[in-house]
Amino acid sequence: MVVPAERVEGWLERFEARHGATTWLTTDDAVEVTAEDGSWARLLPPFPPLPPAAAGAGAEAPYGGIVDHVLTDRRVGVLLVRLGGHAAGVFDGTRLVTSKVGSRQVHGRSAAGGWSQQRFARRREGQVRVALEAAADVAVRVLAPEAARLDAVVVGGDRASVETVLADRRLTPLRRLVTEPLLDVPDPRLTVLRDSVTTFRAVRLDVVDTLPDQR
Repeated sequence: MVVPAERVEGWLERFEARHGATTWLTTDDAVEVTAEDGSWARLLPPFPPLPPAAAGAGAEAPYGGIVDHVLTDRRVGVLLVRLGGHAAGVFDGTRLVTSKVGSRQVHGRSAAGGWSQQRFARRREGQVRVALEAAADVAVRVLAPEAARLDAVVVGGDRASVETVLADRRLTPLRRLVTEPLLDVPDPRLTVLRDSVTTFRAVRLDVVDTLPDQR
């Protein structure tokens, strides 16, 4: 289950209303909430770790501080790459402040055999190289100048393509800022980039022994 940042507090309140008073245990990267009736939820926030003051059992901040954590405005770089398409942008809080989207043609694989297949494979390899170089150029243009100001970098699309782009030495300062998970996105377009802010700010939940319709 995934809950948008703005709905996390409401989800927790409804969980408590249905299952009774809750206690919580906070670690660096998760909050475990247990209710009176034994129902249990594990919340995985974006951009770990949680603040040190929230860590440990019985932390004073409600629900281990996860609500304040997910609603904190951050400056986040986003890089989305699939073969043939790429997008890079910078979000200040929920606002996309700069972006660049592009595409390059990459043909699918050929079913032909012999020399035709080999020629097609070489052509496709060239197209892939050009497409990923273009994606790296866009990342350099949009994200590299922001490296010192970014709190995190979120990536999405095809993992192998993303890793190839990030291997560009011009993007070295960004690699230490990359945070999981890899976003599962369709071919990168401006609308996809804009919508990514909801996904990368959301909380992932594992819920055990709850009633239906908890969202």
